[in-house]
Amino acid sequence: MADQGVPVVDLTRWLSGSEADRQELAAEVDGILQRVGFLVVTGHGVPTALPTEVRSLGREFFGLPRPDKEAISSRVGGRGWLGIGGEANGLSEGTRTAPDLKESFIVGAEGPRREGPDAAWFLPNVWPAQVPDLEPTLEQYLGLMRSLADELLELFSLALGEQAGYLRQFTTGPSWSFQINWYPSIKVTGAPSANQYRIGPHTDFGTLTILDRQPGDGGLQIDIDGEGWVDAPHVPGGLLINTGDLIARWSGERWRSNRHRVLPPPASAPDEELMSLVYFFEADPEALVVPLRPPRGRRADLPSVRAGDFVRQRYDAITVS
Repeated sequence: MADQGVPVVDLTRWLSGSEADRQELAAEVDGILQRVGFLVVTGHGVPTALPTEVRSLGREFFGLPRPDKEAISSRVGGRGWLGIGGEANGLSEGTRTAPDLKESFIVGAEGPRREGPDAAWFLPNVWPAQVPDLEPTLEQYLGLMRSLADELLELFSLALGEQAGYLRQFTTGPSWSFQINWYPSIKVTGAPSANQYRIGPHTDFGTLTILDRQPGDGGLQIDIDGEGWVDAPHVPGGLLINTGDLIARWSGERWRSNRHRVLPPPASAPDEELMSLVYFFEADPEALVVPLRPPRGRRADLPSVRAGDFVRQRYDAITVS
């Protein structure tokens, strides 16, 4: 197991290995997540052609005239198009940053209509009529993301020393969301302002994130204790997984939720534009998250939290009013 940077983990040992293989991998993942809340997974079963197709349709959408995108505009945590100026992730940690230099297309969980504050997690998705293949392609991709998230939760449960199904019992109606994030080139955005990023420094808010990313000069960096800001690795066909604030709390702060950022568009690569596919998998909004106590957890003083309230406070913090 690598003791620096972000390790690579082959999930074949989990998906088709023996019980001893699964136990060994769970112990390895526990060790990784105590040091850094990121790992790259290979052997996950997601065909490489599918994210390529999603990106192609994403480019078609982001290339639409602005009025067509504005017709399905959204706010942070909503559904549809979120343009440059709507979000500043650095605000979540109290850092005054200019708005993030990205556009997003956002979909999320639907399901039965709910009343009260939890209704905002299950809004109807909106789809651009001009890109008709986007909906069926994303439905296929998101089905694979859900299956992978379920497997990761089983792996994480074992890594925490819990029984099979421990974490999945809190994700029967999860408030997941998915974003296609487009990071335009500096030719489109112009020179960034001081302290402006494609995505400002932040931690992810919820349970786990599955990221299919592209490498670039203005790409993702992770703040790792003792190492500083480190470029995220790119493994062809691999997916970057990170643990968020909620599961770090759940683990009694045994596991990490690391700060990360996406650098501004570089003047040294004026034509560089990148596109990331980001699946945020969350617990049921009403789930009561009770932190693990010592000796597995690190702290005995962490209060329990309601999952939806915990994540919503962080979404509100990054919304540019």
